Amino acid sequence: MQKYSLEITKDQAGRRLDLFVSDFSKENNLGLSRNVIQNLIKRGKITVEGNLEVKPHYKIKVNDLIKISPEEKVKHTIEAEDIKLEVVYEDSELAIINKPVGLVVHPAPGNYKHTLVNALLNRFKDLSDVNPLRPGIVHRLDKETSGLLVIAKNNSSHLKLSEQFMDHSIKRKYIAIVKGRMEFDENIIEAPLARHATKREEMSVNFTEGSRFAKTYYRTLKRIGEFSLLQLEPFTGRTHQLRVHLAFIGHPILGDRKYGENNEFSRLALHAKSLGFIHPKTGKLIEFDSSLPQEFIDFSPHPVITAPKCKMNKHVGVILPQVKKVTKKSSRL
Repeated sequence: MQKYSLEITKDQAGRRLDLFVSDFSKENNLGLSRNVIQNLIKRGKITVEGNLEVKPHYKIKVNDLIKISPEEKVKHTIEAEDIKLEVVYEDSELAIINKPVGLVVHPAPGNYKHTLVNALLNRFKDLSDVNPLRPGIVHRLDKETSGLLVIAKNNSSHLKLSEQFMDHSIKRKYIAIVKGRMEFDENIIEAPLARHATKREEMSVNFTEGSRFAKTYYRTLKRIGEFSLLQLEPFTGRTHQLRVHLAFIGHPILGDRKYGENNEFSRLALHAKSLGFIHPKTGKLIEFDSSLPQEFIDFSPHPVITAPKCKMNKHVGVILPQVKKVTKKSSRL
């Protein structure tokens, strides 16, 4: 790939190196994400005055000579497959897909077939290649989760959408059915997450160093016997965040065999119902909504009891399992 040499001007001085290169990448359509740029800096592929050990947070100075040596993208053979897709919306920059339950989003080592990416390659001519193994993929849903995903058709749109996810400005709403009757009509779960100490494919609430901030807002839509229908809005987007947070407060999502150990539902009862963001080209807010899967609609083993209108519980912070001690007041709802 082409190499670049840039001399810093007075107007550019004082900025972080990684942010400066990120803006240069956008202006020249290089397709380098901030994570990729930071990795290039750490590996000596981006230097300042020949210094191979410069840090991403280095503040650039007037007359600094920055050299950028992007790497050729490794091409992986991912085959297009004729897998049925529900395309909710499409334009020149992006597409909105309603992912069915059971479909893995992207290939992984040892598994390059039967994924959403294989279906995208068959359906769309142009897809972003910021990550060559995940063309078009800006964010993901678990295999067992259904619902809306945004797909990028070029690198410029991909990076602009990724920034919105990083800034937590994306509007996402999920619907879930959980075990037990929720104590509150609205609340916030704020508990850090990290890899499970022994089960490395799972996440867990963890308050030790290295854990990552995670925050989820929930609203109780209905109480159905000993179950509850919730609307979930993740402020952050950690792996398995909604599933782990709800299991942590004693209300695992139905059908969650990883964190819930319950089989009251035919699938994971989690659906990404709506999605909203700023369009990367027009700059306007666009929002999309999807219908609930039939399994959710059919789930009514007991008379539906709707939540009364009341103010949000003022507690903001970590919701510990002990809150179940106050369930008596809500049991009469």
